[in-house]
Amino acid sequence: MNALENWLANRGIALDLDVSTALIAFGLVVAAWLLGWLSASALAPRIEAFVQNRLKQDPRPNRCKRIERVARFLIVAILLLVLFQAHAWGQLSIAIIGLNLAAASTLFINRAIRFLRMPQWAALLLSGVVFLFVVNGLLQGFQGIEPLSNELDRIGFDAGKTRVSALTVLQWAVTAVLLFALVRFVNRLTRHFIDGTRRLDPAQKLLVEKLAGIGVIVVAFFVGIDFLGIDLTALAVFSGAFGLAIGFGFQKTFGNLISGIILLMDRSIKPGDVIAVGDSFGWVNKIGVRAVSIVTRDGKEHLIPNEVLMTEEVENWSYSSKNVRVRIPVGVSYASDMELAVKLMLQAAEESPRVLDLPRANVWWSEYGESSVNFEILVWIKDPEEGVGNVRSDVLRRLWFLFKDNGIEIPFPQRDLNLRKLPDGLIERLADPRPNGNIDE
Repeated sequence: MNALENWLANRGIALDLDVSTALIAFGLVVAAWLLGWLSASALAPRIEAFVQNRLKQDPRPNRCKRIERVARFLIVAILLLVLFQAHAWGQLSIAIIGLNLAAASTLFINRAIRFLRMPQWAALLLSGVVFLFVVNGLLQGFQGIEPLSNELDRIGFDAGKTRVSALTVLQWAVTAVLLFALVRFVNRLTRHFIDGTRRLDPAQKLLVEKLAGIGVIVVAFFVGIDFLGIDLTALAVFSGAFGLAIGFGFQKTFGNLISGIILLMDRSIKPGDVIAVGDSFGWVNKIGVRAVSIVTRDGKEHLIPNEVLMTEEVENWSYSSKNVRVRIPVGVSYASDMELAVKLMLQAAEESPRVLDLPRANVWWSEYGESSVNFEILVWIKDPEEGVGNVRSDVLRRLWFLFKDNGIEIPFPQRDLNLRKLPDGLIERLADPRPNGNIDE
């Protein structure tokens, strides 16, 4: 120990080594880690049950383990912080407790950021900064060791009246990551409370969620500007020209944004609606900031700009009601029993599982065609998002077997030919019984 003290003293660092107190501090640190481990193991299942039962969240795999990891390091960090403040420790004890406190704080930040599903680089950046500054704060009490902030501030340059240093860049990066994490957390919390209310329909919930998200981003932006001490008046010289350029460049973007808000406000199009826009037909999956996502029955997802839905004709199959009438054309031979054919058409329609009982299915005589008497089977369904063609196919399939069993003929096109004049001797040559008879002779 004397050799270590002499080596540090030669470098201007005075270190007071109290081995007995350090051993006590080490034992208390180990106890804090064990208590945090056991407490987190007991609390995590209760927190998971609270999230599922009270907050009405669906169960997710490994969420309980992730909650346990976050709670474990948080409890350890709190216990070590209380231990650090509870007694006037010697420098060796401070180093032991401080390094463990820095490690627990770092692991807690890393697990919490990953729990919010943020990128790995953001978790590493924040946890690394927390470790450095916690250690730096603990070492400031040691004589001869300068604060880390002073060392980082020396690395940089002056740009006019502004000092750009490694400390400034680090502050900007940490502030951006923290605000990003805070925005994501607040948005998730807001989405949870909005989904839990019963006073709003899905369109109103989505509108409130979008407006709340925009509000959170605006507040986070100004909070970050104020925290970093950036003077926005310095940008007043070219803010007008910059704003004009942004306005022209993002004209369509802002137009789509406002159109999306209007669509949600008047509830003309809502998530889950079945709509047709041009050649696109499907159900609305999501109304985004720029476009509306429409999923077709083929599984294709069409992204249609919000402005298109505001300016062009849109066919909404479920605007006021999801009940949709489907027309199914059928042709029957003139020689068939029409009353029986109508009865069988109604039977096929009523036996189809997706056809509603009320309104009842109906059969209309459409027209007298060239080869058939044409009918239309009119049926109602309440789930157009599940497709319309499959209902038509099911009714026609059932009708085919019913017609076949009851002798109802589905005709094919026929033509009658009238010949005004025949070549001389054509009939005799056609009736010639000789096997070698040739008409062309």
